[in-house]
Amino acid sequence: MRYGCDEPGIYTIILFLEKGEEIGIGSLGTIDFAPGYYAYTGSARGPGGCKRVDRHVEILEGNRATRRWHIDYLLCKTGLVEVFITRTSRDLECSIAKAVGEHLSPVAGFGCSDCNCISHLYYGDDLERTRGAVSIAHSQAASMALVPSRE
Repeated sequence: MRYGCDEPGIYTIILFLEKGEEIGIGSLGTIDFAPGYYAYTGSARGPGGCKRVDRHVEILEGNRATRRWHIDYLLCKTGLVEVFITRTSRDLECSIAKAVGEHLSPVAGFGCSDCNCISHLYYGDDLERTRGAVSIAHSQAASMALVPSRE
């Protein structure tokens, strides 16, 4: 199944970790992950568009071994629950991640080595709360994506 698209955008993937586990996350070192739901927000505004989501799914399914980003180390330990995509060429990644973080707990430093955010990965122990947080964040971003960019 293909999740991504050819258009640029910002995505959030919701993952499920069945049991707590210490996982080595590249340059971040080992992190103790609680069982539950994780929402990771990333940017796919390059020429491949949201095909990056499909790359993440390949890692999650064990069909790709390359580990490049923090999320790559977590993917192979989790199951995919849902994918949210806001199609836009605007730089809304941090805005969406921060909005998700208003409702969920951050995994400090994860996925945000190129910005000043607390995190781009957030934890929730309940699926509906996690899904709701991501849905609200992408709904807000969709309305911002319609406003002409001043970039």
